[in-house]
Amino acid sequence: MRILIVEDEIDLCDTIAEGLQIDGYAVDTCYRGDVAYELISTETYDLVVLDLNLPGMDGIDILSEVRKTNKDLKILILSARSSVSDKVLGLDIGANDYLSKPFAFEELVARIRNLLRRSFLQENAVLLWNEISLNTVGRTVSVNGIDITMTKKELALLEYFLLNQSKVISQEELMEHIWNMEADSFSNAVRVHIASLRKKLKIALGYDPIATKIGEGYYLNGGKSLC
Repeated sequence: MRILIVEDEIDLCDTIAEGLQIDGYAVDTCYRGDVAYELISTETYDLVVLDLNLPGMDGIDILSEVRKTNKDLKILILSARSSVSDKVLGLDIGANDYLSKPFAFEELVARIRNLLRRSFLQENAVLLWNEISLNTVGRTVSVNGIDITMTKKELALLEYFLLNQSKVISQEELMEHIWNMEADSFSNAVRVHIASLRKKLKIALGYDPIATKIGEGYYLNGGKSLC
């Protein structure tokens, strides 16, 4: 999943980003409101963590403008403005959640997980498909109850497949949601990581659960073809 952190306290912004990257998220950072609005308008994000006191453009103004054209993007306000009236205003304008500073990083991550599950109508923290189980809290994968060791990118790819089980997913979509802005869209990173993920799952399952639809992308294949 790809997340944008908008926070003018650079050290805090970078610390949040590093923590989320450790958990396997693709993260972009931004320290100005006007730049953040431009990024949200031109890039693809699954969730935005938004401060309110920002140079260039206030967070409330960003939220208001974004909601005019994008009702689906999950936005979590993270702000020192902690009064009830501030929270009511943010939620009424269109924030999906509001967390006041100071905060515990573990709570922020839990709220992010919850919002992302809601994006995909997924209520359970454990994603299931045939013999595969992925725990989104513990960031672990098992096949038939046996743990499988995966890299962060492999786990992120598998999570995206499990959240989109009936869908053919293009390489471009995977690049948009699993990699951040620093990734080279012309590289073969997606194919390399897909190949590695396939190899591990094939060893564990005895078959390759990821199929390719030529010219369109990849999909989970439990023995049924979408061609």
